[in-house]
Amino acid sequence: MFNDIGPLELVTIIVLAVLVFGPDKLPKVIQDVTRTIRKIREFSESAKHDIRQELGPEFKDFEFEDLNPKTYLRKQLDNDDLGLKEIRNGFDLKKEMAEVTDAVNGHDSGSSITSSSSSPSSVSSGGRIDMTKKPEVAGADERPVFDADAT
Repeated sequence: MFNDIGPLELVTIIVLAVLVFGPDKLPKVIQDVTRTIRKIREFSESAKHDIRQELGPEFKDFEFEDLNPKTYLRKQLDNDDLGLKEIRNGFDLKKEMAEVTDAVNGHDSGSSITSSSSSPSSVSSGGRIDMTKKPEVAGADERPVFDADAT
């Protein structure tokens, strides 16, 4: 019930209660508060029981916590009838990332790597792709690439 109250806040509330009500009346106030909380809980449990009884036997599995959207969705997604667990388990992200990393690094993971450009500078020995950026040195006879549309 008081999950978000820290120890310092609890001590502050106790000190304030002693100052406001005094040490003489504090036990009576605590008894009145606990009695009121107990009555509220009994009233809510009786109301839940009455609602379940009025809904009938087809709603015997109805839980009032399901009215919270997060709880309802979590319960529906964990349902085995939909087969979502198999789909969720079918996606092994670590395995997929390892395969992509192997493909980028040039390791053969059961499939052959094909290169769209077969220039000697991009493929090193052993069929591996050289991923380091090296400036291509143009030969004396080669002209730089000219794009007529860019000028």
